[in-house]
Amino acid sequence: MTTRRDGPPNRQARRPGPGGDRFRPRPAGPEGDHVVLYGWHPVAQALANEGRRLHRLLATENAMLRLTEEIGQLRIDPELVRPSAINALLGADAVHQGLYLEADPLPGPDLEDLPDDALLLALDQITDPHNVGAIVRTAAAFGVAGIITTARHSPTATGVLAKSASGGLEHVPLVIVRNLSEALIDLGERGFTRIGLDSEAGTDLDTIAAKRPAVIVLGAEGKGLRQRTRDNCDVLARIPFRGEIRSINVSNAAAITLYALSVGR
Repeated sequence: MTTRRDGPPNRQARRPGPGGDRFRPRPAGPEGDHVVLYGWHPVAQALANEGRRLHRLLATENAMLRLTEEIGQLRIDPELVRPSAINALLGADAVHQGLYLEADPLPGPDLEDLPDDALLLALDQITDPHNVGAIVRTAAAFGVAGIITTARHSPTATGVLAKSASGGLEHVPLVIVRNLSEALIDLGERGFTRIGLDSEAGTDLDTIAAKRPAVIVLGAEGKGLRQRTRDNCDVLARIPFRGEIRSINVSNAAAITLYALSVGR
């Protein structure tokens, strides 16, 4: 689906006129649900994804040249701006690489629509968008079919999360459920092995057979898995660390676990 207006496309990047109002985030219409993507990988991957409906693209001259060289014709007419215009929208600390995109969020599948032989991730109240974004990026690298998360106590797929995902949002759907425990029960009834990652578990991760369908359940740093989540896992496993530090960032734990369960497939 594209967002071009009727009539011949404008091949030139539109230059903004004077006035600061032009560089304010625009409302998303009646629902107010546009997401913001910035940085090369998130924006470039979104531009290449025909399923992502686009609304507004700001690009610096250098970024526009790179887009033209590497992507070619764009699905949306960009506005050519200075970096300061994007800084005004995102803040000076955002590493936007001269690209800012407003788009619709991607539709997520329902739980029952996921393949019966899938490898999934489930996030139990992981709220840090940097961590969730890094998990999405890793999931895309390992071919994860979907990431299950809850409507509450989860960051939205925009801004920092999208930047940390580095384009992974275009390849791994987020499956939003109301209750994670009930989702795990449903998956168990479909034959999924539910593997909860727990640093205090008695089973080493490398002893678990790498078979599908499976869902890896990750808890928030510090709190870990909630009790009802633990109760709905078939096995609790730990990464068998050998050094003095026995805990790592949850996104790193996700990467190790996905690799461990991919060996031998």
